[in-house]
Amino acid sequence: MGKVATREAYGQALAEFGEKYDIVVLDADLSKSTKTDTFKKKFPDRFFNTGIAEANMMSTAAGLATCGKIVFASSFAMFAAGRAFEQVRNSICYPNLNVKIGATHAGISVGEDGATHQCLEDIGLMRTIPNMVIINPADKAESILAVEAAIKHNGPVYLRFGRLAVPEIFDRETYNFEIGKGVEIAKGSDVSIIATGLMVPTALEAAEALTKEGISARVINMATIKPIDSNIIIKAAKETGAIVTAEEHNIIGGLGSAVAEVLCENFPVPMKRVGTKDVFGQSGKPAELFEIYGLTAENIVKNVKDVLKMK
Repeated sequence: MGKVATREAYGQALAEFGEKYDIVVLDADLSKSTKTDTFKKKFPDRFFNTGIAEANMMSTAAGLATCGKIVFASSFAMFAAGRAFEQVRNSICYPNLNVKIGATHAGISVGEDGATHQCLEDIGLMRTIPNMVIINPADKAESILAVEAAIKHNGPVYLRFGRLAVPEIFDRETYNFEIGKGVEIAKGSDVSIIATGLMVPTALEAAEALTKEGISARVINMATIKPIDSNIIIKAAKETGAIVTAEEHNIIGGLGSAVAEVLCENFPVPMKRVGTKDVFGQSGKPAELFEIYGLTAENIVKNVKDVLKMK
């Protein structure tokens, strides 16, 4: 199948669901990049460009939500989660308003934009706020389904999308996406690889390589990072006895932290985390950066072998 950036799917989803639901979309002067311009062209009376003022945008979104609107506020992850954190916390999550944050250009895959734009801390920031739901889709189909699930969910949702085109994994017609549910996408008995976002196809690639070496790896797609699916994590720990997480995010505060918390309190097993190691990114082509920061199938394989020695 082809490759599509999840930000493209986000724009497509807004335009599609704008016909079915009475949603309002705000953007911080980045609509061509966030792909909300697709919605803007179709529903100009329900689109508002707030300018390069993300804090104001979040406050405006909160105000619209108090009037009964379902609001999508969009910007790059660095600005949506970072610059507007106070407004997200106090104006949206504290009163538990029906605002959905469409955060694009997340992670190291932003590439040449460099460290200032490669947000590797946004999941950690959003995880600490009560009432916030966090969804990090892996592909086009999951992104579209996640947008509709966010519309149906009453309360704040942080949707994390990427700039880089990624492989299509799921079939929209058959995939039953649910907020708070992880999905086993490859069976295995020796180790479980729990991945999110663009690291899901990389995890599948690693599992295939491990099979050739006689190692059976289960792969779990964890699109919803908050609330985390504790049941599927504990089941994987009990049945395989070892866990490796993979994410395009700092290993502190992201998926790895969330999984470790579940395991520590319920069923501790050997575990390794693949992600950026508490460092900033740098400017470069995405593929080169993945190699530098270990966001590769080869590094997942290495970590699997390391964690198996700990069983």
